[in-house]
Amino acid sequence: MKASARFTWLIMNQAEQSAFLERMRSAVSAEDYARIAAMTEGFVELLRLFEEQGMSLARLRKMAFGAPTEKTATVCAPKEPAAAKPDCAKAKPRRKGHGRRGAKAYTGARRIPVTHPTLKAGQVCSACKKGKLRRQPKPATALHLTGQPPIAATLHEMEVLRCSLCGKTFTAPPPPEAGTVKFDPSVGVTVGLLRYGAGMPFYRLEQWQQNLGVPLPASTQWELVDETARQIEPVLDQLAFEAAQAPTVFNDDTTMRVNQLRKEIQSELDPQRTGIFTTGIVAESAEHPIALFFTGRQHAGENLKEVLKQRAKELPPPLQMCDGLSRNKPTELDTILACCLAHGRRGFVDVASRFPEECQHVLETLRLVYRCDAAAKEQGLTAHERLVVHQKVSGPVMDQLKNWLETQIKDKRVEPNSGLGQAIRFMLGHWAEMTRFLHQPGAPLDNNICERILKMVILHRKNSLSYKTARGAKVGDLFMSLIQTCRLNRINPFAYVMSLVRHAPEVKADPKAWLPWNFHQAEANAAPRHTDTG
Repeated sequence: MKASARFTWLIMNQAEQSAFLERMRSAVSAEDYARIAAMTEGFVELLRLFEEQGMSLARLRKMAFGAPTEKTATVCAPKEPAAAKPDCAKAKPRRKGHGRRGAKAYTGARRIPVTHPTLKAGQVCSACKKGKLRRQPKPATALHLTGQPPIAATLHEMEVLRCSLCGKTFTAPPPPEAGTVKFDPSVGVTVGLLRYGAGMPFYRLEQWQQNLGVPLPASTQWELVDETARQIEPVLDQLAFEAAQAPTVFNDDTTMRVNQLRKEIQSELDPQRTGIFTTGIVAESAEHPIALFFTGRQHAGENLKEVLKQRAKELPPPLQMCDGLSRNKPTELDTILACCLAHGRRGFVDVASRFPEECQHVLETLRLVYRCDAAAKEQGLTAHERLVVHQKVSGPVMDQLKNWLETQIKDKRVEPNSGLGQAIRFMLGHWAEMTRFLHQPGAPLDNNICERILKMVILHRKNSLSYKTARGAKVGDLFMSLIQTCRLNRINPFAYVMSLVRHAPEVKADPKAWLPWNFHQAEANAAPRHTDTG
């Protein structure tokens, strides 16, 4: 690939690039040098991608913003075009009640029992004058939704009386609902869930609250969230311990920005590691899945190693699912490694536009495996039953695919350094780990569950750009861990975190009793506590 004249002078080899950056180091400040180095390396890498991998604008857009879907039917054109529908064909009628939600979907709604104004259970029926009325187990429902600002305020105006002779004033006492503190604990919980669960930065919520007439400065928001985090921190340590005992763990990471850590890296004379990451770990067991987040300079494998150090010694090594990167594997600890089949598949999705027939063969083959796995889940098969089904159905399919991939390279039907050749070599290089589901009971096919929870981190990075301090990153990890764990267990995160804040002393004393799946029982056994609502 030849660069145009306007970019020719920007193309540098490794020696020229190093010399250029060395000249810049002494000519500009450290902060400007870091930016120039990043832009230089990024531009050179971009040119390399265009030259070596035949990068198209569509693929570059996909790398930057992600693909909306990777379904086989979307990536590969159908072999035979579908017949056009006749003009007289009627459109499919919309399903009755489409887009609506029944009353049972509103699990977080405040429920108010309403008794009949004139009748009671046990009375004689007013219609037949013979039978008796019985209370039905399923009540009738009337749903009413209201709107309000994220943080609402109530201003109590107490009457003040003043003696006209002596001047003494008498102020009406505040009502009990005014509370004794300005900020109710629910404010810190709400702000934390909005910031780390919905991607609402402090400054944006500050502007919005100002528009709604209830000012809430960003600095105040952080103080409330930090105070809330200190009360619920013991639960995170307990969740990490419980995750270490799980039979299957998923891990992956994504880049993150932490200004304090970035300054530390820039101050080091010879930093051995310049990256900052947020690691996502999902511990999956038969009962309660757990999601954990860790932000810092450590890779996913190192963070997983710290978690698995708490694993009971009598337990067998866990099954670990990750992609093919070596940094995702914990050192000095044994795990049964399984690699993500979706990552191997994605290599063929990326080059499907240039190698349509070959990629379609691979994608359609893998589709059979995923359909087999989906059928096993729908039937509720156990791990051993699922293994038998995969060995019977998916085993021959994967064997044929492996032979086909090896033939492409062996018979030189594919250029090894082309995009298709690299996808083939990647899949063959990780074949044993990618087909772990054919040999290990309960082995998953891919790492999609971990990638899904990392979307919350990416949303935060997109809206807030960075954490300011390491403490801010730790608070973000805490809230995201609790929110995602509640989501995986179908639990209301607001109700859960509020319960932790209301019973902070009990949570500190026995965090194991206050996990998302048993906090209701602990709450029922705990002594009732008064919560200020001022």
